[in-house]
Amino acid sequence: MTGKDDGTGRTPGFRDTQLVDGPARPPGEIPPVPTPRSVTEGAVPLPPAESVPLSVICTVERHLDEILSSVPQPDPIELAVLDAQGLLCAEEVISQRALPAFDQAALDGYAVRAEDVAGARPNAPVSLAVVGESVAGAGVPSSIGPGLAFRVSAGAMLPTGADVVVPGVWTDQGTVRVEVLAGPPTGGYVRRTGDDVAPGDPAVQVGTPIGPAQISLLAAVGRERVSVRPRPRIAVLCAGTELVDVGTAPAPGQVVDVNSYALAAAARDAGAEAYRSGILPTERRRLTEVLESQLLRSDLVLIAGTFAPGGFDMVQEVLAELGQMNFRQVTMHPGPVQGFGRLGRDQVPVICIPGEPVAALVAFEVFVRPAIRLMLGKRQLFRRTVQAVAGQPLVSPLGYRQYLHGTVMRHPDGGYVVEPVGNGTEALLARMARANCLIVVDEDVTGVAAGALVTVMPLLLGG
Repeated sequence: MTGKDDGTGRTPGFRDTQLVDGPARPPGEIPPVPTPRSVTEGAVPLPPAESVPLSVICTVERHLDEILSSVPQPDPIELAVLDAQGLLCAEEVISQRALPAFDQAALDGYAVRAEDVAGARPNAPVSLAVVGESVAGAGVPSSIGPGLAFRVSAGAMLPTGADVVVPGVWTDQGTVRVEVLAGPPTGGYVRRTGDDVAPGDPAVQVGTPIGPAQISLLAAVGRERVSVRPRPRIAVLCAGTELVDVGTAPAPGQVVDVNSYALAAAARDAGAEAYRSGILPTERRRLTEVLESQLLRSDLVLIAGTFAPGGFDMVQEVLAELGQMNFRQVTMHPGPVQGFGRLGRDQVPVICIPGEPVAALVAFEVFVRPAIRLMLGKRQLFRRTVQAVAGQPLVSPLGYRQYLHGTVMRHPDGGYVVEPVGNGTEALLARMARANCLIVVDEDVTGVAAGALVTVMPLLLGG
């Protein structure tokens, strides 16, 4: 999940974006070294990993592997080609047509015989008689012989006997006779029948992402519909008696449900068809009905809330009645308590993540986004990472993998520089909104010195 430094501070193959290529420090300027900052600042102190019972402790990799090994592969569906944009092709599309279907001019000019213009020079032009004109869409067969030219437009059918198109700018643009100042080689500026695709050739192969170019090719070979890997249907719910919807003014002790909005947006950005189902009911029978209905309509259910390993509130109890759910302490921060299970008649994957908004989005990046991309059939499940120079010292609790929001930027001397967002006095949501990356500090690292390399995961929209 981490990139390898190539010696320049960059990870080979990493796609830069405007965010990463943002403001850079002036050459030679060294970041100031502030007081070492704890990356757990403002968070609930973590217990030492060794103090958590082994029955409920779990590494990030183990929890992720359990999720990825259990998510389903949705069956392919057939969609109109425009609706298939952004998805992976699930069939090998074989062309029944030749593309192009006939010999045609590649640009505006004159269709001629190559041997007639082989010696043409600006100081010794070749004069040819213009005997006709062919425009795109005209299907009347025509032909030329020695010493003759046919005026053609781009895409027009080439007359029989012509084997080259002289660009109009290489001539005097004559209408009765044309003076050719230079002659292309045989086949120049001509599209031959089947040059793009011949009948029986694969036009789009299995696993190909369908973008504008693929849609163009599918339309050209006559396909109105294509089989694709569908977007997984993700239901996003939030648990908590303190939650109120965004349109309600929170009373003392209440908080606005931001997770269902943020997580639904994150799921859509990852490529899923996400449904924001909102706040779970607090009445047991209604809670069971809502969860059962979401299991019937979803490929994956995502629940954000405050859970405890081995502890049971009403939501955990109802989930346990619907199947095997495991809540455990994962060696990560923020949000060490995570849950996963397969519930209901169809064994639908259910991922439970922390209810604190920053921890929820971090958990989404680490566990949910790779699952969505696997369901989409993507080969690249994880965001690409880079090695960046830490702009200030960081400390991290031993035994926990730390994920800290930061800003990464290019350094004019090469590579990247990264700093945590904010100074600990700003609201967490405001800091997170200004970040463009996650700084990842491994479990066995307790401190990162200013100027040392650290792993950075740029948060690219749609990446």
